This record gives sequence, C-alpha cells and structure tokens, in this order.
Amino acid sequence: MSRYILMGAAVILTGVLAGCGLSPQNLKPEPRFNGQVAQVGQGQQVNVEVRDARKSPAIGTRGGVYAQSSMISVDSAAFLPRLQAETDAAVRMMGFTPVTKNTEAAQLRLTLTELRYTAVEKNPVSKEAQLSAAYTLEAKNGSRRYNGRYAATLTQGYASAPNEQKNTQWVSEVLSEALKRAFSDPAVGRLLAD
Repeated sequence: MSRYILMGAAVILTGVLAGCGLSPQNLKPEPRFNGQVAQVGQGQQVNVEVRDARKSPAIGTRGGVYAQSSMISVDSAAFLPRLQAETDAAVRMMGFTPVTKNTEAAQLRLTLTELRYTAVEKNPVSKEAQLSAAYTLEAKNGSRRYNGRYAATLTQGYASAPNEQKNTQWVSEVLSEALKRAFSDPAVGRLLAD
C-alpha cells in the first residue's frame, strides 16, 4: 500500500511542478480606436505613418518559478496593420483624408514607444497583471510642429495564470486606451487643420 501512496505523491508533485512552469506566449493584439474626436478638417490630405520603436518584441513574463521561460512577446507585424487602420479611421473622423505617399501634405506619425506586462504575486492565491502602453504622436503642418506622449495603464487580478486569449485581450485594451488618449488631444486636429 505504501508503494501506491508514493506513486500518488509523485503524480501530485509532478502536477505541481508542471503548474509552476508556464509556456511563452506570442500575442496578436487588435488595438481599436473607440474615442470621440472633433471634426475640424475639410478633407485635407494628411500623410499618416505608424511605427513601432520598441527595442524588443518581449513585453514581460507570465511569472512563475521559471519566469524566463514564460516570456510574452508582441511582434510588430502582429499589430501594426490594425494600428494603421485604426489611426487612419481616427484621422478620417477628424475630417481629414489619410494618405501615405503625399509628402506635401501635413504629416502625422504615431509611434509605439512602450508596451509592458508585469506579473505580480500579491500572495499565494492572489496575483495581478500590470500592463502599460505609450505612444508618441508627432504632427507637422508646414513649419509648425506638435509633439505629444500618451500613456495608459491597466491592472487585472487573477487566480490562475491567464491564457493567450485573455492576455491578448488585455494588451489590446491598454493599446486602445492609449490610442484614444492620443486622438483626444484637440491640439493635434487644430495643427492639422490650420
């Protein structure tokens, strides 16, 4: 009988250890612009550029005993097309016509400069994910320029490690909130319209 107890203990221990090691995740977030903007343009063309200036696709780890093997990554190619489309949509809502090749038009460049994910263990049963994102926005119209930095944070509690779908949702939310803040700045539309 003691042999069965030892085998059972070994199975339980293996399960516990497996739970401590979390696999890496490569997320494909979908940022959305869901804010309100003032329509100040009259169809003027605006050259729109969207970039990712982060030095690495890694945004953090999922925590656990082997944190370095549980890396969370977001590659530029996974979200830049969506970010470009949402930025173009925001520019249209402001009353302008987004273009990519007209160097004579006013310029708007949106750059992702920060995307971070930190897993924090508050106690053995309570954990939370702290996310942050930041963009810089540069607008140029003739000799006039405007620069701004727009950041957002998100904190989500959890009991068990979030799966890829949940982390994708959270990253999408923090990217979307920072995007909303960028285009809520009335100075951007004013400079492009003048």
